[in-house]
Amino acid sequence: MTAREQRLGTADLAGRQVAYAVTGTGPYLLVVPGWLSHLELGWAIPAERMFHESLAEGRTLVRYDRPGCGLSDPYDGPRTMALELDTIAAVTDALGMTRFDVLGFSLGAAVAAQWAAEHPDTVSRLVLYGGWPAGAEIGDDDSRRHVLGLISTHWGLGSDLLANLFAPEADAGTRLAFADYQRAASSAETAAALLGLAYDLDVRLALPRIQAPTLVLHRREDQAAPIALGRDLAAGIPGAELVELDGRSHLPAIGDSGAVVAEVRRFLGLPPPRRSVPTGLTPRQSEVAALVAEGLTNRDIAARLTITERSAESHVERIRLRLGFRSRSQIAAWHVATGPHK
Repeated sequence: MTAREQRLGTADLAGRQVAYAVTGTGPYLLVVPGWLSHLELGWAIPAERMFHESLAEGRTLVRYDRPGCGLSDPYDGPRTMALELDTIAAVTDALGMTRFDVLGFSLGAAVAAQWAAEHPDTVSRLVLYGGWPAGAEIGDDDSRRHVLGLISTHWGLGSDLLANLFAPEADAGTRLAFADYQRAASSAETAAALLGLAYDLDVRLALPRIQAPTLVLHRREDQAAPIALGRDLAAGIPGAELVELDGRSHLPAIGDSGAVVAEVRRFLGLPPPRRSVPTGLTPRQSEVAALVAEGLTNRDIAARLTITERSAESHVERIRLRLGFRSRSQIAAWHVATGPHK
């Protein structure tokens, strides 16, 4: 059995290309991403892949990389709520989406809330995970300045720190893969600008204007966004349902992601998910995947394993098809996330 592949496309945003990915079939469910994203490398991390595929059963799941992130075109302009909303408009217009469910998490929760308030005719149901009404309430001024400074001047160290903060319940391999994923998703300048946007956004005035049925999810011991912020978010939205979940991780795909998926699917009127991502490889395929992760070419792999270059190429192709990947970089990211780590 080969894994399901995500279908990639691009939308035009004022002359820049915004990358999006589509998975599954059925009514649309738009995911408004958190801080950073990379459609290809995120798909290669099993925890994130399984989370999104579980949401895609019975829905056409739409994800995107905002400008300057992942597969989207570079962008060095100002980071504003207006740009975030224009990005959603570009993606939904490109796909002909007129009415859809929306899931926003972390930074994306504030953006999704603003979109729902300003475009009520487009949103059927709204799910907000790990969000906040005002970013200025996350930590204090000194801690925010420290994190922004660390990202700007030491992006490697900063990405490691935030991987530990966002995903304390992840295994070592997944945290390592996520730190690498963050660095691949954006430059230090973009990462700092987007985190600065998260701290600056304030959607308190928009919340009372949300008309869509709304579910607010938040983990009780979230280390990046305290539970009190989730409670405030739910309190500001008329009729919103608040569900507090166990766990410490800020990322919805880490920790008890099954509980997050179950609540989202319940709210959307969907049954529990049935399928999981096939991740098993033969011993030889695992060996080849490790060599791909080392950066070896097919010729190098052939020499290392004393096989023909054509055999090496065939192994890489079978791995790619088995895992539903498009590139060697995805194979490398998958190996980092699933390989043995001390």
